[in-house]
Amino acid sequence: MSTPIRTDAALWSRMLTLHAHVETRLATALQRRHGLGLSEYRALVFLDDAPDNELRMQELAAKLGLNQSSVTRLVARLNSADLTYRDLCPEDKRGAYTVLTDAGRTRYRQARPTYDETLTVALADAAEADPAVAEFLTAARQSC
Repeated sequence: MSTPIRTDAALWSRMLTLHAHVETRLATALQRRHGLGLSEYRALVFLDDAPDNELRMQELAAKLGLNQSSVTRLVARLNSADLTYRDLCPEDKRGAYTVLTDAGRTRYRQARPTYDETLTVALADAAEADPAVAEFLTAARQSC
């Protein structure tokens, strides 16, 4: 009989495998079709959803799960591609915002169908390969 700890460890391992499989598929599709890395795409998602299409750098870092150095490099790439620009906080000159440009919004909206379709196919493939994943996905979708 397996203990809850071993069951949790096995579940977590299965979820990490699923995550890695899906992330790889998403990253490949976004890079090939839109020249975007997965973190770059997600940054555009968060900026598109944000009020005034802007976020403080530390907010963006937290949403992406990146440290300050990594988000600075990510935003530099987005700025170089004219997908975002940097704006100083008027109340706190030390604070910096990343702001989505029209070109960034357009690139995000072009890439969104690729992301959505690739995600759906990757999850379907994983469910087909593993009945436990299929069961997990069914339960998760019912709770949404």
